[in-house]
Amino acid sequence: LGEIILVVIGILIALNINNKNEANKQRDQELHYLKNIKTDLQMNISHIDTYLESRSTALTAATKILEHYEGKPIDDYEVFAAETISIYTWRKFFQINNTYQELINSGNLALISNDSIKNTLLDMETLYKVMKDEESHFRYDSETLLYDPYFEKVDTNPIVKNFTYQASGGEAGERVPLTRKHFENMLNDIKQKNGFVMAQFELTVMNGQLKEMKVMCNQLIILIDKELKK
Repeated sequence: LGEIILVVIGILIALNINNKNEANKQRDQELHYLKNIKTDLQMNISHIDTYLESRSTALTAATKILEHYEGKPIDDYEVFAAETISIYTWRKFFQINNTYQELINSGNLALISNDSIKNTLLDMETLYKVMKDEESHFRYDSETLLYDPYFEKVDTNPIVKNFTYQASGGEAGERVPLTRKHFENMLNDIKQKNGFVMAQFELTVMNGQLKEMKVMCNQLIILIDKELKK
């Protein structure tokens, strides 16, 4: 009986040690993931700031363009051309979340023991899907209300030459003088005006979503820092 008791005690001690080792191993993995998530979040914030800057510039441009549709004189057609191009050349946003994708694909999301961190990560993914849906809507409106009618009514050759010249510092393109006649058809087209109206609205929405994601990134960094200090 004594030998049996000793064997059982030995087994229980071994199991306890094994469980502690496994728990420590999982905790090390969790901390590794949390540090990498924090790095991704910091990179994502910088990424968001870049998009906020370019889309805010486009939003300001859309507002100015609409003023010209309402009758405000255009003082500089090179500036006007650059403003239109800043809207035409928008880019899709892709968040930096490599570690989150690794957690999902490996089935290791459960390693994140802090529910606040886990839930915020999931909320960010939901927000990202909403952002992509808004981008798809903006793309459709842009193609329908801006691109198609623009290429039908405007001779882009002198405008592109001029813009290329300006963007390259004179190393490419040509300094073609731009006048009212280059944009007359565009400024008399209600369809394109509506395109800039939608651009103004949708850029506002998309910028708001980017700001919301940036807030969530900063909140997650605070939560992760607290977890790493435990």
